[in-house]
Amino acid sequence: MPVPFADLKPRQRVQYYLSNLVIRTLVSGLALVPYRRRVPLMGAVVRKLGPVVGYHKRIRTNLALTHPAMSGTEVDQMCHQVCDNIGRSFAELFAGKPFWDRANSATLSGPGLLALERARAEGRPVVLVTAHFGNYDAARSKLTQMGFEMGALYRRMANPYFNADYLKAISATASPMFEQGKRGMVEMVRHLKKGGTIAIVTDLHAQGGTDIEFFGTPALTSLVPAELSLKYNAVMIPVYGIRKENGLDFDIIMNDEIPASDALTMTKHLSADLEAEVQRHMGQWFWIHRRWKTHRK
Repeated sequence: MPVPFADLKPRQRVQYYLSNLVIRTLVSGLALVPYRRRVPLMGAVVRKLGPVVGYHKRIRTNLALTHPAMSGTEVDQMCHQVCDNIGRSFAELFAGKPFWDRANSATLSGPGLLALERARAEGRPVVLVTAHFGNYDAARSKLTQMGFEMGALYRRMANPYFNADYLKAISATASPMFEQGKRGMVEMVRHLKKGGTIAIVTDLHAQGGTDIEFFGTPALTSLVPAELSLKYNAVMIPVYGIRKENGLDFDIIMNDEIPASDALTMTKHLSADLEAEVQRHMGQWFWIHRRWKTHRK
């Protein structure tokens, strides 16, 4: 968990402040570039920075673990694609209306849409489960503009200055936002009890979670989304914002509702569902995350 601001040493505060100043300057500069050029430009920037900031190393480590037969050329292409998608997603995070307009024009398909509409008609709560894949905020924005009140759970950033800007940006896309932790969980449960819809990103290493296979290797995975679904009789649906080939537009996919059973079985189903989607769009998942950090071969 991030260190509380009051507990940061003066040197850490200065480092975080200067780091966020660089990010703010970059975002302000990008805002001067037309959206159609801004998004691919940021993709190109992160492609260049990928080896410097350690992204390539993490991608290669994860692929060596999960796809050992992948050729060197294929791994190089993955590094390129993953960094490009991350850069584009960063530009979209702070773009506001141009991004929201793209999200609103996205195609929305899949059997989960019918389940979502049925839940709204019945007044049942909904747990939408997504991942760091394509741009998950495209789905959140699209559904919000369709009239679904979209609450979301988010993880506070370590840099408190960047976190303030990050929270402002994601809250502008849709709200309410619930910070991961005791208080945020209480607020999120209150939202669910009222029949609300929440979105949870579930593909990060979950301390205290349960080992569930992801690409053939156990990864600590949170059971919380499934537990919430069972406890509050909420419909649980996987949803993904998949980037189209033009790099600017999206397909929003809502897969089958996860049948209610037990938390472990439901979470395994979710993990398998995400793996299948990633297999179809390998370069769009954030392979930079330390998803398997407790299980290295």
